[in-house]
Amino acid sequence: MIQENPGPSFGSPPSRFRFIIFATLFALSALAVLGRYVFLMTSGSSGVAGLTALNTGERGPIVDRNGHILAIQTQLGNITLWRPEVQDLQATAEELGPLVGIDVPTLKQRIEESKTDFIYIKKKVDQSVIRAIEQEKAQGRLSAVHVEAESGRVYPEKQLASPLIGFVGEDNQGLAGIEYAFNQELSPSNGKAYGNQVVLTIDTGLQNILEGIAEKSLQDNVAEAVMFLAMDPRNGDILGYVSLPDFDPNDIQNSDEISRMDRPAIWAYEPGSVFKIFTLSTFLDSGAIQDTSSFYCDGKYEHTTNLGEKVTIKCLSSHGTVHPREIITYSCNAGAAYASDKIDAASFYDRLINFGFGSRTGIGIPGETAGFLRPVDRWSARSKPTIAIGQEIAVSALQMMQAATVVANNGVLVQPRIVLKVLASDGSVVKTPETAGARRVISAETAQLMRSYMTSVTTNLGTGHRAKIDDLSMAVKTGTAQLIDRRTGAYSDTDYIASCMAMVPADNPVLVLYHVIVKPKGPSYLGGQIAAPPIRDAAEALTDYLGIPRGRNPQAVHSGTIVVPTDKSADIKDVMPNLRGYSKKQLLPLLLREDITVDIQGDGWVKNQDPAPGSPITPGTTIHLDLQ
Repeated sequence: MIQENPGPSFGSPPSRFRFIIFATLFALSALAVLGRYVFLMTSGSSGVAGLTALNTGERGPIVDRNGHILAIQTQLGNITLWRPEVQDLQATAEELGPLVGIDVPTLKQRIEESKTDFIYIKKKVDQSVIRAIEQEKAQGRLSAVHVEAESGRVYPEKQLASPLIGFVGEDNQGLAGIEYAFNQELSPSNGKAYGNQVVLTIDTGLQNILEGIAEKSLQDNVAEAVMFLAMDPRNGDILGYVSLPDFDPNDIQNSDEISRMDRPAIWAYEPGSVFKIFTLSTFLDSGAIQDTSSFYCDGKYEHTTNLGEKVTIKCLSSHGTVHPREIITYSCNAGAAYASDKIDAASFYDRLINFGFGSRTGIGIPGETAGFLRPVDRWSARSKPTIAIGQEIAVSALQMMQAATVVANNGVLVQPRIVLKVLASDGSVVKTPETAGARRVISAETAQLMRSYMTSVTTNLGTGHRAKIDDLSMAVKTGTAQLIDRRTGAYSDTDYIASCMAMVPADNPVLVLYHVIVKPKGPSYLGGQIAAPPIRDAAEALTDYLGIPRGRNPQAVHSGTIVVPTDKSADIKDVMPNLRGYSKKQLLPLLLREDITVDIQGDGWVKNQDPAPGSPITPGTTIHLDLQ
């Protein structure tokens, strides 16, 4: 009889044998896992697609062109509470709430309704909050409250340029803006203790001034959003970059998608009549029209195609006979449309592409739009005249700034840039982001002629006369564009974009300004009425800030006396105004007030204020102003 093979005998019960085999395999597996972990931690590379080794070093800072810190790694703290140690809930909420910025009823309710005894009250608070809590604890209060140390990202300027700078997530990795685009450079790697430093082109002082003007424009026009950009056209440096509403990256949880939107880079819109700068330059440079060409405007453009299709474009007024200069000065739609009849569609399209429309600028900001410009084979009979007045084409504010360099630089396009350089922790240059080489788009004569036309826009007959500054030559163009109503697919009768562009000084521009107001709901929606005044205010302030020569420079008289124009002093009445951008000198009269207390900290210009603009002011109110 054949017996079943019982297997080898080791003189031990079968259960013990299985245990020895299992234990041996488990030990080998544990050693393999431990070895792999050590390898990952020391090699700086996971070796597995999609995984990244942990970095425990310090994330590099983001600074402005002058080294002013905009984002930096620092020691923060998470404020926690252990509920069994709470002796008096009401007293704890009253003492802790003001320190962490949570109103007392809300904080009390959170503690009462928590399903766990361990509660995170607020994460990533700065050292000032930590010190205040430690002082309370030293005096025997807040015994149930504790501080959990954590290294985190801090943005000292809070909202300043926040849609551009972006923010990081819980793991200290960039999630938006420069933080995301340069995450690899900012993060420490290969076992290094520090990440690299990213130096931006923006100027914090200029940015403060521009944001103050933009905030006022947003409020005065009851607008959905505003953009305000400032650039040196000679090298493409973006000096100021404003997108409102914005957010505080220190408190990302209380922001929303709208406030975090980087509009100048990612939002595409129809630019309206400001676009005539580029279409008329195209017509002139191609030879399709000349400076002396004339067109007749009776309040509308009319054209009937060979197939009998009738195209009509309305003008705001009947301008009569107009030349290219008057088309720009009056912003004549009919004149621009009739001028477009003189150029063939293919040439028009190619030249717009050469200005940079229809493609990204390549500035390096995440999510940048290419805009929208249909190829010629998809144009209708009304495409040429409609594009000529800045509709049926979608652009970004950055594309408009790039195209502006062509007119400002006597025909040469310069790519905009937002990052100057990346530095190692020892200050050595790691890299300088490359930009496309400058290239000629139109002739110098055409660019100079267009700037001459744009100076006429600031005369009493021009649409941009509200941007005029008596002692400063400015090349200006205003624009108003209807927005598409997404419900109907047709142009809206209520939603508009008002805009204005300026080049300063007109004869040799060193500064380009561009202001866009989205869906204004105030008394007017016309660019010449509501976008031109903020351009004037910005040009007035920034020419002095940047030291741009102008007619009204301080003058020395023979007696040795220096006559300096006085600045408008700050004034507070029943409602708190927006004081961002005001200098300390302008704030000094407020210190003489006896009905309110004004606390001024720092030097320079106002960067933060409390109460916020629009808050009621009553006798006894204390106003805090932080200057930088």
